[in-house]
Amino acid sequence: MSSFWDKVQPAVKKETRRVAVYTGIGVVLMWIVFGILHGVMPEKAVFDYTVILGGIGGGMIAVLNFFLMGLTVQKVASMEEEAGARNRMKASYSQRMLLQMLWVVAAIVAPCFQFVAGILPLLFPGMGIKLKGIWDAIAAKKQNPSA
Repeated sequence: MSSFWDKVQPAVKKETRRVAVYTGIGVVLMWIVFGILHGVMPEKAVFDYTVILGGIGGGMIAVLNFFLMGLTVQKVASMEEEAGARNRMKASYSQRMLLQMLWVVAAIVAPCFQFVAGILPLLFPGMGIKLKGIWDAIAAKKQNPSA
């Protein structure tokens, strides 16, 4: 009997780990900025358990969203019918957006989360992927300056 993880392609696992690292770094940097802001203007910028919980929750939702997208792409790539694949991608996108919107509502409404700290991590995977692409382009340019 194979487990769920055995069915996940290595590329999905690898990229999800990478996104988890980007998101984790982003969350830690966010906490540092919250701490600095709290030190400079403690009456306006809070830094307490709500910031920590918001960052953890938002980071987990961000990584889960990416992982679910990877699973969908893995499934769609094995489908032969183009219309069915397109519909599956659309449904997955809608479900993942709903998941994120539910998290945003929870981060805003629940008093145990600082809402900015809960919402910002949703942006970290995309930022990390873009920064990695820029980094790789710069590194490639340094190795082959004539290109």
